Amino acid sequence: MAYKHYQIDGIVKLSQKVFESYGYTPEESAFITDVIVTADLYGVESHGVNRLALYTYGINIGRIKLGVKPEIVKETPVSATIDAHDGEGHIASKLAMELAIEKAKATGIGLCVVRNSNHFGIAGYYARMALKHDLMGLCLTNAEAMIIPTFGKKPMLGTNPIAVAMPAQPVPYYLDMATSVVPGGKLEVYAKNDKPLPQGWILDKDGNACSDSHEFIKIRDSKSTGGILPLGGEGETFGGHKGYGLALLVELMTGTMSGGVHGDMVRLKKNEEKCCHFFCAMDYGMFGDKKAMYDSFSAYLERIRESPKAHGQSRIFTHGEKAAENERRVRKEGIRINDATMDEIKKLSQDINLDYTKYMIEV
Repeated sequence: MAYKHYQIDGIVKLSQKVFESYGYTPEESAFITDVIVTADLYGVESHGVNRLALYTYGINIGRIKLGVKPEIVKETPVSATIDAHDGEGHIASKLAMELAIEKAKATGIGLCVVRNSNHFGIAGYYARMALKHDLMGLCLTNAEAMIIPTFGKKPMLGTNPIAVAMPAQPVPYYLDMATSVVPGGKLEVYAKNDKPLPQGWILDKDGNACSDSHEFIKIRDSKSTGGILPLGGEGETFGGHKGYGLALLVELMTGTMSGGVHGDMVRLKKNEEKCCHFFCAMDYGMFGDKKAMYDSFSAYLERIRESPKAHGQSRIFTHGEKAAENERRVRKEGIRINDATMDEIKKLSQDINLDYTKYMIEV
């Protein structure tokens, strides 16, 4: 499937128009859009403009409720529990991370959980919000069950990403990873492009290795057996049980701690999401000399980058470098969108009487 590059400013304006058409304020629409576009800037196509149709579809079927506001239902000096009331995931998450940051500034640490939410984009966006305040950020979320537990064949856990951001020079440490071998959104992109999957990503409904990207879509939509393998792959030989354990840890910190639901109950009904999130902001200076920690960690990352390379390799990356380099490239070249996603944009634009040609401008 062909790809074309489009101007970022036009995509930003179109996305904001889309969300405003559903009744979101200009400020809310701008924030949701920023999360979407940031994913594309960082090279995470699965969670960028590709997700625009998912959010509007969620609104149209009532999965994402309109006219609701996230509510703080319990609060302490260092923590808060927020009920999103099935509203837009980005909005509840913005409130939660901003509150965690505020508490970290006052006490050294802020912890917030959210229940009854919806998809919120890339987890790393919220972890990185802490960087602007010279804080360390952490974000976890559960999701619709698509991961098979080790030795099982029925999805019981979400792809459950873990995101961490820590100030450093010249590039902040930035980890944003699924606890599965691959995020579900990436499999959607493979299906859109009609591409086969690498062996070792999913099992079919009978528990056999499978490379058919469309098979994953069938498994997900039918809630049948089969699904994505945990990080480390099938069985225990390469640590699949560790990926399974990490996914379960995320379920503990999100579904359990928030009083919400776990992955096997997320999006159990077509018109209900119910996912849960965890946010943490930490003033790492509460442990000692903040500048000394910053300098020490930055120097360590540099030693890693400069350490001996494996045969045939010219560079060692530390987490966050690729995202920063991809952002510089995308700002010059525009956002890369495949034909199937472009067709979705055309359709949703028509549904709200928006002339997409004014905004989707090829580079």
